[in-house]
Amino acid sequence: MSRVHEGQLDPHAPLVLSTHELGRRPGTMRTLQRTVPAPADLGIAVIGVPEGSELHLDLRMEAVMEGVLVSGTVRGTAVGECVRCLTEVTQDIEVDLQELFAYPGKTPAEVADDEDEIREVAPGELVDLEPAVRDAVVLELPFQPECDGPCQQDYEIGVSEQTPVAEEPADPRWAALQGLLEQTDESPSGTREKS
Repeated sequence: MSRVHEGQLDPHAPLVLSTHELGRRPGTMRTLQRTVPAPADLGIAVIGVPEGSELHLDLRMEAVMEGVLVSGTVRGTAVGECVRCLTEVTQDIEVDLQELFAYPGKTPAEVADDEDEIREVAPGELVDLEPAVRDAVVLELPFQPECDGPCQQDYEIGVSEQTPVAEEPADPRWAALQGLLEQTDESPSGTREKS
């Protein structure tokens, strides 16, 4: 398990949140709705949320024994290219977010035994949501985006009208069995003819 030290964060960065008003008393909660510009490279090669486009955050910050638990939803619009016809594809996305930011000085065992990476509350009682948002959004994006336009209809028509593929010749070792099967199929009653 590794701990990620956020270091000095810019309190004015769009995805940096202050936990100062929350305090450290477990059970204290604060809700937050905010619209922020999307960070750069929020996506994969074929689709992503354009830099600067709106991300809508609907979050709850809760003080727990180990640190600050941030949960809620992130909504935005991803833009990419159809993998068939390369026309523009847009897709509304809404992802769930849940991230625990540990208080400095907590040992990993006190925070979670099964987590590979634990983020900490940075100096100034700040938390950086960008890595958590990035992870949640990228996992939600389609690996091969497709449009609903003509290429999708052409594809469906092509599949339905597809000519049967010629069967590969059977292995000669199975020829005798194949002959028996064909003989059964040709029988008028559908049962094997007696010799």
